[in-house]
Amino acid sequence: MYSIGDKVVHPMHGAGTIKDVKKIVLGGVEREYYVVCFAVGNMISDVPVDGCEKIGIRDVISKDEAKKVLEHFRDMEVGDDINWNKRQRENMQRLKSGDIYQVAEVLKELMCRDRRKGLSTSERKTLGSARQIVLSELILSGVAGESDIEMILDDTVLAAVGQ
Repeated sequence: MYSIGDKVVHPMHGAGTIKDVKKIVLGGVEREYYVVCFAVGNMISDVPVDGCEKIGIRDVISKDEAKKVLEHFRDMEVGDDINWNKRQRENMQRLKSGDIYQVAEVLKELMCRDRRKGLSTSERKTLGSARQIVLSELILSGVAGESDIEMILDDTVLAAVGQ
């Protein structure tokens, strides 16, 4: 069980801080919910305490692990061969996994593809989600501030696509 002030990651919304624990009655059933304030996007969400494991809520990575994620982002190779349907399906699976490394791969692949060819509307939404998830977790890990992390990501992609 988490406490107020704990930093957690929601697989589809990114990292945030638990601001409160409250009870909500729905359909005559009272349940406890964490009130999570997400680091990027100013979103607040109620997450059922008893559903955290099923949803995939987990602790934010450490600062050292965040450095490894940035190294992985810098060093990973970007493929360009998969057809749109298969690529989008695989990207959504990786986002839903909650694994920061897989989400970082989606982010880099879509950022590079956007620079080279542009993205479909669906891929642009996926890019936005991946960016929010990665940024929020790296920010809450304490590795760097938002503008510094964005600069690192953008510079890495520019180098990868040769611009």
